[in-house]
Amino acid sequence: MKLDRLDKRILREIQRDGTITNLELAERIGLSPSPCARRVKQLEDAGIILDRVTLLDPKKLDLKLTALIQISMDRHTPDRFEKFEEQIRSYAEVTECLLITGQSADYQLKVVVPDMEYYQEFLLNKITRIEGVTDVHSSFMLREVQNTTALPLDHIESQ
Repeated sequence: MKLDRLDKRILREIQRDGTITNLELAERIGLSPSPCARRVKQLEDAGIILDRVTLLDPKKLDLKLTALIQISMDRHTPDRFEKFEEQIRSYAEVTECLLITGQSADYQLKVVVPDMEYYQEFLLNKITRIEGVTDVHSSFMLREVQNTTALPLDHIESQ
């Protein structure tokens, strides 16, 4: 699907505010509500808009520790990776799991937990018990400089 300038404006606005009504969105981008709703539907049908979510403040939920964990696996086989990824998906503490390259690790996880004691239990009783995990390196977030879910759109040429 080729995106025009209105599609890009729609995407920018809904990335900023996923709760925006169609009427508000239409006003902000300069369309009437019906064509605006049709464009949003087309973007959803094309798979460009995947979902709309609510972001929560971890600190207000007593989730004060964020860890980045690099994990190395014993074998690089599809079966081993599939089983690891399936297990990781079952842990609510893991907010991000990336298969990476260019490091000695195979995966990087972002984990959000209440405190160091909880983290230690999580690491020792869950992560290190996954079959195939051979090495784990943890880093801890000191300060969040930027955290956004919004994707850049300036590289897309408008029709």
